[in-house]
Formats: sequence, structure tokens, C-alpha cells
Amino acid sequence: MKITFIGGGNMATALIGGIRKQGYSAAGIQVVEPYDDARQRLTDTFGIRCVPAIDAAALHCDVLVLAVKPQMMKEAVAAAAGKLTGQLVISIAAGLRLADIGRWLDGEANACKLVRAMPNTPALIGAGITGLFADASINSEDRDTAEKILHAVGRTLWVEEEDLMDAVTAVSGSGPAYVYYFIEALQTAGIHLGLPEETARLLAIETFAGAARLAESSDEPVNVLRERVTSKGGTTAAALDVFASLRVNTSIGHGIVAAANRGRELCKELGQD
Repeated sequence: MKITFIGGGNMATALIGGIRKQGYSAAGIQVVEPYDDARQRLTDTFGIRCVPAIDAAALHCDVLVLAVKPQMMKEAVAAAAGKLTGQLVISIAAGLRLADIGRWLDGEANACKLVRAMPNTPALIGAGITGLFADASINSEDRDTAEKILHAVGRTLWVEEEDLMDAVTAVSGSGPAYVYYFIEALQTAGIHLGLPEETARLLAIETFAGAARLAESSDEPVNVLRERVTSKGGTTAAALDVFASLRVNTSIGHGIVAAANRGRELCKELGQD
């Protein structure tokens, strides 16, 4: 199997590193990347073929991974339009519908074998999670191929409706930013209470990481885990009472809905010709 990446940024680099660790040959990977420094870095790191623009060799592949910013996608794939020969195309760009990508590639919607993927930034250390959606042209073998590539940087899951990819983006795609926001708040609070900055930082990060690992390994719902830490009249209850009075839970929900709505807006905006 030969894989070509259009775009050689952080996520493409993570995916290439992941599949190389799985034993995939460097000879089967190539990247189209316009920036000289990025091409040199990829060549030096992985020993793969890197070119500044799409050429015949780049399109001589089994899988085409679209790993450019959504605003750049239409221009980035223009040189491939009408030249595909049945390749599986995986887009990891947020806010782009498969129908629009298919139209840009083949001149009509849904003419390609297309998968839409939404990884998140923990993929950079192999700890990501990716939501996947396949159009009607994708068979089980194509699904397995897409899942194998994205599984190289973390866990994967499929959704059965493309509209749900906006929810995936809002929850997990944007989710690391919410986590960092909360870690930052914990750290800042610790500093205000007199802890040294590095101590507050370590306590915040390790508490979040440990709690997440415990939730992952437990069969119990997270609300049960929360209740077990919360003694009536204790310190945890005092904090949670304040969060409840400030409607923190509701605010988080509103924020994630706003992210999903913005994803839908971007689909419409970026999909215009």
C-alpha cells in the first residue's frame, strides 16, 4: 500500500511517525509539502519522498491523506482534480464536508472514495482519539485501511452520520483546549493560594492526567467517581457548590454547542465555490 500526504504539518508528521513505528516502509510514503524547511525535516526524520507540488508519482498511490488547513484545501487539491483512479481519500481537515471535497477532486459530489476524520492534538504523542465518517462508496476494506492509519496515533471510532462530525469536532477535536483551560485555572488558583508556580503546575497537570486515567480504567460512570471524592460538608463539596452556583456545567455545555454550531457554519462557508 502506498500513501501520499497532501500537507506535511504536525498532524501529518504524527501520522507518518505512527505508521512508521508500526513497521510501515518509508518507501511507501510520500508527502506533498510546499515549504522547503518542512520537506527537509520530513526527509531527514523519516527518509520519505517529499515534493513541493502534486506530480504523477504523488498520485500513484492507494491512499491520499488530505492534511492541509481547511481554508487551503480547494487550492491544495486543484492539481489532483480529475486525475484520481479510485484511491481512498482521507480528509483530516475540520469543517469540510465530503461532498465539497469530492466535487473539488472530481467535479461532482461523492465521486471519490472518501473518509472524513477528526483527530485531536494528543495524536502528536500517540494518545489521540479520532472520529471517522465514511461516505456510501466506502467498503469494509476501505474502512479497515482508514482505521489502521488513524489508529497509529491513538484510538478511533466511527459515526454513522456526517453531521455528527461537528459534534466530534466540538467535543474531542477542540477538547484539548478545554482541558488546558481548566488546567490553567487550577494552576492559577494554586499560585493565588501561595504555591510556587512549578508546584501548582505539576499538581494541576498530574491531577488531571491521573483522574482521566482512572476514569478510563473504571467501569463506573464519571458521576459516581466524582461522588466518591466528594464528602458531605468537605473541601471538595465546597468547591463543587461554587461551581454549581456559577452554572459551570451549563456554561461548558453552551460552549461546546457553540463550537459545534461554528463547525456547521464553516462547512457552509468553506464549501462554497
